[in-house]
Amino acid sequence: MAETAFRILLVGVGATLVMDFWGWLLRRVYGVSAPDYRLVGRWIGHMPRGQFRHDGIGRAPAVPAEALIGWAAHYGIGIAFALGLVTAVGTGWLQQPTPVPAVFAGLATVTLPYFVMQPAFGLGIAGARTPDPTAARLRSLITHLVFGTGLYIAARLVAAI
Repeated sequence: MAETAFRILLVGVGATLVMDFWGWLLRRVYGVSAPDYRLVGRWIGHMPRGQFRHDGIGRAPAVPAEALIGWAAHYGIGIAFALGLVTAVGTGWLQQPTPVPAVFAGLATVTLPYFVMQPAFGLGIAGARTPDPTAARLRSLITHLVFGTGLYIAARLVAAI
């Protein structure tokens, strides 16, 4: 049980690292701005005060340690998604990972930003209130497909250990 949990942790962290590398690459090569996980921390930091939705998260007051909270949440969510994948397909997938469940899981994870985070940040459902909703949706979709690919890559590396 502990070994399985450790493998899930490694897969979640690995997949999130792949996603972050993708963001770094886009920023470095194409100048595409990366997600600001400090804003995720700000959103979470306002929750104990009863505020779950903002008209514009960037205009909300900063909270202490919001960058740390945001990055920890980012990796924690990646681990939770890895757990969800393994729960759905079974622990055998960790020993013999296949790409289809991982990529499908990556696609499924885009529902969180589309229907929870973006509306809560004041960006509308699936980024409808952003300056270019189509670009925002496509960027989220591709990023989460990369996360799904990262689930597979990380699982292959962990299985080889």
